[in-house]
Amino acid sequence: MSIRTVLFDLDGTLADTAPDLGFALNEVLSRHGRESLPQSEIRPVVSHGSIGLIKLGFGLVPEDEGFALVRDELLAIYAENLANETRLFPGMEQVLADLEQSGRNWGVVTNKPAWLTEPLLERLGLSQRAACIVSGDTLPRRKPHPDPVLLACERAGSAPHQCVYVGDAERDVQAGHNAKMHTLVALFGYISREDQPQSWGASALISRPEEIIVWVEHNS
Repeated sequence: MSIRTVLFDLDGTLADTAPDLGFALNEVLSRHGRESLPQSEIRPVVSHGSIGLIKLGFGLVPEDEGFALVRDELLAIYAENLANETRLFPGMEQVLADLEQSGRNWGVVTNKPAWLTEPLLERLGLSQRAACIVSGDTLPRRKPHPDPVLLACERAGSAPHQCVYVGDAERDVQAGHNAKMHTLVALFGYISREDQPQSWGASALISRPEEIIVWVEHNS
């Protein structure tokens, strides 16, 4: 079996977390006397985490005064609303089941910190099923550095060439390339109008979760 392990980014690939993150951002905006933003504006930046959301809502970057305060507010609200509306993308549950039934395993590699990642996966009923969970603060270096995906391979019991990493951001593809593994771009995720996924050099672009199984079977 040449592909033994499928690794997933979390936000925008495995799960649709945009509704709850959008709620948290709009709640912070309201507290600061600002207008709420429509989900259509928030959704494309969710893969960039709290930094992207705060830049969108407040025009602040990490070096700016006031950024840390707003970020703390955002994450505190989000932590209380982790899984109100967050769900696996349609078709993803069947993908996970098919991987398990075929004797393969799967895991999660995300830049989301563990104190948010782990309770979210628990709420989604995935913690005990995942062969590995590597969060943004598991190691000193995050994606696009290869360390997180390499650690995930090791914990899943697979060599890098036996793994494929599925994500919706260029750094996901870069992390996979840096680790010498296959990569798939989830076009159903949080792709912005400025993104050019066809130029990222992934093994394939997929429009629906079900295409992951097709690709894995074709390349095994």
